[in-house]
Amino acid sequence: MRSQRVIAIDGPSASGKSSTADAVARALGLIHLDSGALYRGLTRIALDFGETGAGLSTLDPRRLIAEAERRGLLLRDDQGSVHAWLDGRPAEDRIRTAEVTSGVSAVSAIPALRDWVNAQLRATAAAGAGAVVDGRDIGTVVFPDAALKVFLVASPAARARRRLGQRGEAIDPARLADETARLAARDDADSQRAVAPLTMAADALPLDGTDLTFQEQVAWIVKRGRSLGLGR
Repeated sequence: MRSQRVIAIDGPSASGKSSTADAVARALGLIHLDSGALYRGLTRIALDFGETGAGLSTLDPRRLIAEAERRGLLLRDDQGSVHAWLDGRPAEDRIRTAEVTSGVSAVSAIPALRDWVNAQLRATAAAGAGAVVDGRDIGTVVFPDAALKVFLVASPAARARRRLGQRGEAIDPARLADETARLAARDDADSQRAVAPLTMAADALPLDGTDLTFQEQVAWIVKRGRSLGLGR
């Protein structure tokens, strides 16, 4: 029986999960929780420790969690929009860098860190009237009883173009090829990891956004959310 007033949106890197989830949440009057922002925040803290490369996968999770709590890493509602905060201020500019992106997969594979992030997500969702949550294991692990589960995908080339656009980089053939390869490596790492691998829940609805406009993608999910009595 579905009891959580949650819409879970999972999918690979650069599939548009976060921007789509944010738009769906706004349309339905729910809050948007970006699980990736917390993992990125943890990665930022690990990088601040001086950890890089292989060192990120052998971090002491207790030390990292203690530092995250000391520095106040959390998802905070700021005038109706929920974002990651760190050190008492918005952290988006610090957690969306290429350096963080290259290290977040290793950090997010550490079981104790996943448990910590999942606890933050569940507590925040439970405190409100409903939430749209995006990530890679939201429908399978974090909210297995979510009212609606969507698995969002797009072609590798479309995802690479989206990621380059987000970073304000030129979309030329060489950059596109490099970014496509980078995303493929991230997909492989996320799907092959032992803890909470990227996979579609058996009861999730697949949504391929390759040939959809952003508005069509959002409307598809909103329609199904409303049919379940979620949001306004």
